[in-house]
Amino acid sequence: MSDVILRLPLDGLSLVENSPARRVPSHGTDLFATTFAIDLVPVDERGRSAPPGWGALVGAEPPERFTGFGRPVLSPCAGTIVAVHDGEADHRARRSVPALLAYAVTQRGRIRGGPSAIAGNHVVIRRGEGSVFVLLAHLREGSVRGVAGDRIATGGLVGECGNSGNSTQPHVHVQAMTDADARVARGIPFRFAGYRERVGGDRFETVEVGLPDSGSIVEPLRP
Repeated sequence: MSDVILRLPLDGLSLVENSPARRVPSHGTDLFATTFAIDLVPVDERGRSAPPGWGALVGAEPPERFTGFGRPVLSPCAGTIVAVHDGEADHRARRSVPALLAYAVTQRGRIRGGPSAIAGNHVVIRRGEGSVFVLLAHLREGSVRGVAGDRIATGGLVGECGNSGNSTQPHVHVQAMTDADARVARGIPFRFAGYRERVGGDRFETVEVGLPDSGSIVEPLRP
């Protein structure tokens, strides 16, 4: 199971957050099979998810201000779509300390809502013909493509990056698990193949297979 290899689901630059390279469970819990999950926040060339503004300091911001909102989300593996959920609104993003604290107070309510309340709009893909299921979460409302039973190739369009579910700014949450139902599944460790990682300034190093740490900025190598 530790040899599960995926591709990064976002073109362009992404900031890595909550990486299992830093700690396990990566999100502080094993709930809903998030043990080895990772978050990818699209950023610009300066490493910013959105330009500075008053909303970033004291309040919430519309998700449209963010670099990643609407960026295509691509399948990290070939397989079969086994679950699709859409229709959750993209809520306002939060970068300020007051807004984040207020959001944290409502966390228990989202957990009581189950996996869909946490994942928001999402797709689950069965990798190949095996027993590994890959979840891509927090997609933009109305953007999710495909239905259960559809075959999808690596790099196939899944939807768009959004801010639905348990998300403080537009990003994509990726996790591998033992079942399509996150309520009963266990998390599975995985790594990414074929990407570049920024090591300083404009300098990047190519990584054939690896797991970037929190704070890294990465971009995929596409054929």
